[in-house]
Amino acid sequence: MVSLPALARRADVTVRALLSRLARRAGWTPAVLAHPGYGSDGRVRVLGRVLLAPVGAHPEERRAVPGWQRFLTLESPRTEVTVTVAGQRRTVRSDDDGLVDVTLDLPLPDAGDVPVVLRAGERESHTVLHLASPQAARGVVCDVDDTVLVTGIATPLRAAWRTFVRPMDKRRAVPGMAALLHQLVSGAPHVPVVYLSNGPWNLAGPLTRFLDRAGFPPGPLLLTDWGPTPDRFFRDGQAHKRTSLRRLAADLPGVRWTLVGDTGEHDPALYEEFALDQPERVAAVLLRDVRDTSTRTGRFGEVPVVYAPDGTALAGALPPAG
Repeated sequence: MVSLPALARRADVTVRALLSRLARRAGWTPAVLAHPGYGSDGRVRVLGRVLLAPVGAHPEERRAVPGWQRFLTLESPRTEVTVTVAGQRRTVRSDDDGLVDVTLDLPLPDAGDVPVVLRAGERESHTVLHLASPQAARGVVCDVDDTVLVTGIATPLRAAWRTFVRPMDKRRAVPGMAALLHQLVSGAPHVPVVYLSNGPWNLAGPLTRFLDRAGFPPGPLLLTDWGPTPDRFFRDGQAHKRTSLRRLAADLPGVRWTLVGDTGEHDPALYEEFALDQPERVAAVLLRDVRDTSTRTGRFGEVPVVYAPDGTALAGALPPAG
């Protein structure tokens, strides 16, 4: 018997296919959104998303629309995309959800930001790949909602208002968190910073601009798609974060990570799981406590843990290795 989530997935694919056919008949063609990627030592992860859009328009230009309108998109699955990095060209395809997530082996500079161009049809999009130094011994993985961006996940209606209605330029950063991340990456060149969130790829552009405007260190966003899957009505956010942490450990094998998150959802349990499984890959866990204003410490096995109400308090209680 076919499960209900599988039926929901089929219905979602069918409706999107029908709307895509209608859009193409109206002259809409593929347009790609390039998202910052990362890499090191000649191996890079390229990220992007292919949508259908009217000729003469580009989804990147929709900067002033409310958050909910960014979910009114038509993805373009299995679409050919040309990736150009430092003059080197590769051809890839988007997946069944229109996402581009590919790993390429390319001769590139040892570290720094390298321009990348993604092109689908007649339209292209520009971004950068953040290359960590091959000698990078530390890095930062940081959650987004209620860690760097005040969302209030513990109160769903308020969180939904902030996410879907409130403009991103009106959103507030968590106090002291940008300074904390800069402190964590100081003292060494090209320390990798990755922003890991259960948020949707639809909000990648506004989130990137928010992080830049609020003074956070640059780094790629690892987001997810919110559509149904063959075995779930809604994407599994915990699985997304768990898989992403393991992939980062494999992609950047020399890095010991400081994991930054909050106590509003599943960060403590997921970070503890990763720290117990690979303690040699975790330098510390820093958790913004959304309910308690005290500062306290603990351990996940061998890994030190700090709980505090904001970035300033976390920075003041960093363990010596931090």
